[in-house]
Amino acid sequence: LRHWAGTGMAGMADRRALHMAIFTLERMASGGMYDQLGGGFCRYSVDERWMIPHFEKMLYDNGALLALYAEAFAITGSALFRRTCEQTAAWTMREMQSAAGGYYSSQDADSEGEEGRFYVWTPQEVQALLDADEYALLARHFGLDRPANFEGKWHLHTFRSREQLAQDFTLAPATVDARIDAACSKLFAARELRIRPGRDDKVLTSWNGLMIRGMGIAGRLLDRQDWIDSAERAVDFIQGTLWQGGRLLATCKDGRAHLNAYLDDHVYLIDGLLELLQARWRASDLAFAIELAELVLTRFQDTAGGFFFTSDDHEQLIQRPRPNHDDAIPSGNGIAAKVLFRLGHLLGDARYIEAAQKTLKGLWPSIESTPYGHTSLLVALEESFSPGQTIILRGTGAAMQEWRETSDRCHDPRRLLLAIPADAGELPGMLAERRPQGDVVAYVCEGQSCQAPVTDRSVFDNLVKAPR
Repeated sequence: LRHWAGTGMAGMADRRALHMAIFTLERMASGGMYDQLGGGFCRYSVDERWMIPHFEKMLYDNGALLALYAEAFAITGSALFRRTCEQTAAWTMREMQSAAGGYYSSQDADSEGEEGRFYVWTPQEVQALLDADEYALLARHFGLDRPANFEGKWHLHTFRSREQLAQDFTLAPATVDARIDAACSKLFAARELRIRPGRDDKVLTSWNGLMIRGMGIAGRLLDRQDWIDSAERAVDFIQGTLWQGGRLLATCKDGRAHLNAYLDDHVYLIDGLLELLQARWRASDLAFAIELAELVLTRFQDTAGGFFFTSDDHEQLIQRPRPNHDDAIPSGNGIAAKVLFRLGHLLGDARYIEAAQKTLKGLWPSIESTPYGHTSLLVALEESFSPGQTIILRGTGAAMQEWRETSDRCHDPRRLLLAIPADAGELPGMLAERRPQGDVVAYVCEGQSCQAPVTDRSVFDNLVKAPR
C-alpha cells in the first residue's frame, strides 16, 4: 500500500501492487482467521485456505491490522473493510480494555479444555436461532451446507460473499445485508452465553502502543470519536500507572506495575501518540512523546548507531541486544528511526533526525543482507530519502476538520498532520512559530523545506494532491 501510494503521488500508480494488498486483505477478513461474529483476528491459520485458525487472539496483531484495514478502507471505501474495522474495534473495547483504560494482552484459544470450542457451531444450533430466510443465506454464506471443517463442527468461513448471495438468491444487496447482519447478531448473542476463553489480563506497554496507534488511525479515517476516546484512555492509564518518576515501566497486572521498560515500549508508544495526535490534539500527548524520545536518546542509544533493547541502567545481561529484524511485531530500531525522523521534522530538532540517520547507517549491513527481514527499517529509509509532508493546521475545530478531511482523502502514509486549536498554549520547538492566522492556516513542509503559510482552501487542496 505504501508503494502504491508513492507511485500514485508520482503520477504512475502501480495498480498491481494495490491489487496484491487488497486481495490479501479481503481473503483474510473473509476467512476463518477472522472472527466473523465478534471481530478480531486470530494469530494464524493452520491450513492453506486460511479457514481454520489457531484460535488465540493477540492484542499486537489486532492493533496492527486495525490500522491496516482502516487505511485500506480509506483507499477503497470497501464495506467489508469498514465492517472489519468496526467489529475489531468493538471487540477490543468490549473484551480487551480494562475499566482503568489499559488494553489486555491476549485471549486464549481454549475454553472448557478444548481449542476453538467457543467459536464453532452445528447447523442444528444455528437453525434453531434463525428464521428460514436468514438460515438459507447464512448457511450458503458460511458453509453450513458443506461438510464440517473443524473436528465434526463448523467454524465460520466465507464461502460465498454477500454480493454472490444477492445473485444466487435474486435479492437486493440491501436485503442480503439486513438478513446476514440480523442472523449474525442472533448468533453472537447466543455465543455470549457460552463459557469464554481465558484472557491474559496483564497490560504490556509496547502492545498498548500498537493498539493506541491502531485506534488512532482507525478513529481518524472512519470518523469514530469513541475509538479515539478509547486510545486516549489507554494513554492516560499508561501515564498514570506505568510512568513513574520520569521513567517508563513495561508491564502491569492486578494493579502492580514493574520492570524497566524496553526500547519497544518507548518507540511503539511514541508511534501511537503521533498517530493519536493526528486524530485529536492533546498537548499532553505531544509532551509525553517528547519525554519518551529524550529517554530513547539518552538511555538506549548505541554510539555505533541504532538503539539497544535495554536501557543503560538495566540489569546487566550477557549480551545487550540491538534488535533490527521484524518478527511478529516490528523492529524497535525501525520504529525508532521512523518516529525520530517524524518528530525531528515536526519540532525542527536536528538531534532526532541525526539519531535516525545514524541508526540506518549503523544497521545498513544487516538491512542490505536480508532486506525482506527489515521492512520497518526500510520504511524509515524511504522517509529519510523522501520525507513526507508535515502539515500543521491552526484554527477553529470545525473549519480545521474540513481541511483535515481533504488530507485524509488523499491517502499518503508518509504525511503527518496535526490540527492544533488557535487557543493552544505554549508549543515546543518549531511549533511555536506556527501561529494562527484567520479561520485556518496551514503550514506545509517536506523535510526541512516549507511553503509560505496557506490560508486559501483551494491552494491547500492542491498542495496535498500535487504529484511528488
